[in-house]
Parts: sequence; structure tokens; C-alpha cells
Amino acid sequence: MIDPSSPLPKYLQLRALLLDMIEQRRLPVDAPVPSEREMCLRFGVSRMTVRKAVDQLVAEDRVRRIPGKGMFVSRPKVQMPKELVSFTEDMLARGMRPACVDLDSRTVTADVRLAGHLGVVPGTAVHVLERLRLADGEPMAVERSHIPATLAPDLFERRAPESSLFAALEREYGIVMDAGEQTIEAGPADAERAELLGIEPGGTVFFLRQRTFSRGICAEVAFATYRADRYRIHLGLETQRHTEQ
Repeated sequence: MIDPSSPLPKYLQLRALLLDMIEQRRLPVDAPVPSEREMCLRFGVSRMTVRKAVDQLVAEDRVRRIPGKGMFVSRPKVQMPKELVSFTEDMLARGMRPACVDLDSRTVTADVRLAGHLGVVPGTAVHVLERLRLADGEPMAVERSHIPATLAPDLFERRAPESSLFAALEREYGIVMDAGEQTIEAGPADAERAELLGIEPGGTVFFLRQRTFSRGICAEVAFATYRADRYRIHLGLETQRHTEQ
């Protein structure tokens, strides 16, 4: 309960109580949060205190407000990995069930832009694999991968449908991804991607471009659209100190 004698402000005490209920799953994901009136009566605090506590949780993405309906427990966001791992490995490490749906697979000739990303000459044959990535049955991202055909001949015949691409490349061709680079930007989802991801058209997404290398050779270029409401980006920061000589 709220301790009036505590030096901690009442709204922060209430935030901690609500957060404990969420983390202990007494308020599970998507469950309605008690109304302001209920919390005022239950905890003996003012509406202003309740609003400040809930505002904190909304800012932390632990609670969401839906106009006309109330407040609900948010799904926790997945942090973008800082290590080079496949989507499958990442989700398994988080205790989630990964899956994918193959949307398209074809072999094309690289235009100037794609050839530049892959480090090949224009006109090179490139395998294109587009997939919908899911975690615990929920759409998380739409991903389009490009692999030089010379590195993985007959890829679509040798990779099992809706299976891990990185695992197939390693198993069938001995291609082990050992380095990579990413560029991430935020923007609105188009109608096609929004429908696949189960969000509203124009909703915010992360656009990711990733180049992945094996022994210094670019083995894959991927363009992906990730749901911004299910992902967050965390960066470690260091100060750059200059020592006077």
C-alpha cells in the first residue's frame, strides 16, 4: 500500500505497485488496468497522483491508453540485438517461439544499387527471399534477403521452406556469418507492409538494411521492416575524453 510517511512521492510508490502487478502477471499483457476512480479508492490517493503514475508507465511503454476504452497492459518491446545473430537465434534466446512464412523466392539480376550493396558487378545473379518473421505467432518483421547465387547454387531447392536462412547457408554451403553492419531508420508503413504486420497503414516502423559478411565477403544484404511498437533500440554510450599532453 501507499506509505504517507515515505520520502518517495506517492505517484512513484503507486507506479512501483502497478509495475509489480504487471511483472508478477497479476495484470497480464492486454489486461485492463483499473480505472482512475478504482485506484483512488483502492490506494487512497488523488486522481492527480494516479495520472502521474500512469503517465510514467505509459512513457515506459508498460501501459497504453486507448481512447474511449481505457488503459491496458502493453506487450513488452523486444530490444534490437547488438550482436550478429539470426532472427531465429534471437527469439529462441528470449524464450519466444520463432517462425517464418515464405512470401516470395526468385532469382534476379542485380541492378547497380543492389550490386553496390553486395560488392558484385551489375547483372550478377542474386537469390531473393522474402519472408514474414513471427514470434509466438505474432508478426514482427517483413524481411527481403539477397544472396549472390554463386555463393549458394540451388538455394531454394536445398533450403527447407520456412526454415532458417543462416542455418541453411551454413549447413549446405559452409557459409558462416562472422561480421555485419546495420542502418536503421524510422518511418511510416505502406499499406502492403502494414497488412502483413497487422498494424494500421502509416503506423511507425523501423526500416533496417543489413549487410552480413562471411570471411570478408558480403554473403547477404537484407532490407527489413520491423514493427516499432514491438521493438526498441538500446545503445551504450561512452564519453570521449581528450588527455592533455
